[in-house]
Amino acid sequence: MTTTATPPQKSALGSKDRNKTAIAAAFGTSVENYDFIAYGTASALYFGAVFFPESDRFVGTLLSFATLAVGFLMRPLGGAVGGYLADRFGRKPVLVGAMIVMGAATFLIGLLPTYAQIGVVAPILLVVIRMIQGLAFGAEWGGAITMAYEHAPWNRRGMYAAIPQAGNPVGIALASAMFLVCANLEGDWRWRIPFLLSAVLVIVALIVRSRLSESPEFIDAKVEGRIEKNPFLTTIRRDWRSILRVIGLRIVESFAYYSTATYLLNYLTERFPDIRPTALGAITAASIVAVFVTFLAGSLTDRVGRRPLYIGACIAAILFAFPMYLLTNDGTPALVIAVFIFGIGFIHATLTGNQGSLLTEQFGTSTRTSGASLGYQIAAALGGFAPLLAAALVGWIGWPGASLLYMTAAVVGLIAILVTRETYGRAERARINALVAEEKSRAA
Repeated sequence: MTTTATPPQKSALGSKDRNKTAIAAAFGTSVENYDFIAYGTASALYFGAVFFPESDRFVGTLLSFATLAVGFLMRPLGGAVGGYLADRFGRKPVLVGAMIVMGAATFLIGLLPTYAQIGVVAPILLVVIRMIQGLAFGAEWGGAITMAYEHAPWNRRGMYAAIPQAGNPVGIALASAMFLVCANLEGDWRWRIPFLLSAVLVIVALIVRSRLSESPEFIDAKVEGRIEKNPFLTTIRRDWRSILRVIGLRIVESFAYYSTATYLLNYLTERFPDIRPTALGAITAASIVAVFVTFLAGSLTDRVGRRPLYIGACIAAILFAFPMYLLTNDGTPALVIAVFIFGIGFIHATLTGNQGSLLTEQFGTSTRTSGASLGYQIAAALGGFAPLLAAALVGWIGWPGASLLYMTAAVVGLIAILVTRETYGRAERARINALVAEEKSRAA
């Protein structure tokens, strides 16, 4: 294999760009999540009336959540394409390309005419743009995580892989805060401004990401001729069991978030319209808490392994399924705030903080982005239906239907982590720590 790339010096201490890469990946991830989550928030609060005004309120809500789910259906395709390109040609180009596509799609949502202006064409355009969003978002995650992971010190990969994951709640907090600030604006500006302002964030993120260096592990694999000609087909054929495990592990986290931040938000504001600012503020506060919990969870996995925290978070989700509605059914502001903070700031954040390293370590370098992205985004596609399923179940049997859905996803996640091997157990931690200590000693 002919190449002009220079093989990097393998170092247990990570690359010299490890901190810059992790922070840049997190910044871009926060913008991607802002763009994607803004749609979920707008679906819960505005799109039912803006794009489906002829339907009754319940049907309008279902149609709004259906368009939300369409974006999730596109995420596995985005993950497959992005993973293939990242494993075949490099992680960095995928990060930049996904950011451009996502930013353009989000900005266009802010310019869309409503149903009242152009009729049925409006929701059709909304669905098309949502599909483009799903493709871009699906392509982005794997590249961001693998870049941070592969640049990191070997004994702190859990922490470094959690840094881009911490960008998720940052984006969520920004989106929720923006909708909260715009809630008092007149007419459609309440939902248009958050989408239009995303262009500023995208431009800054592009500048930051364009200055990153390529993953040292990818460059090493390229120099040694270990790049797969078709990493997507290779990971399907060789790593299908790992992909299934990733799907199971991700189900609980995806359902936990969208059942809480999207459906529970809609459930409460439909019943108590005056609680909308409180609920949005609670999601913003929960997301801020989640930034720190995500980072802490990732750091702890470097000390105790990947499985213990994940098992604990899944059990917590199972136990939380019914209390989250029992506590909020009366619309008491303090309880609403507490439920959002615990559900998003602690349960969901513990899962996401763990996933960066846990999911990545199910695959080798040559198929890492393809395998992790595909499993992650298939589960995300399923999780995207959580608000729609919850709304349908509540319409059928009342609020316990939403609780049962949440609990079922948590049980799936618990089973998945119990059948997943520990990728960073005591023996492996001792081996890696010894390598790091030896290299530090030589350097000194």
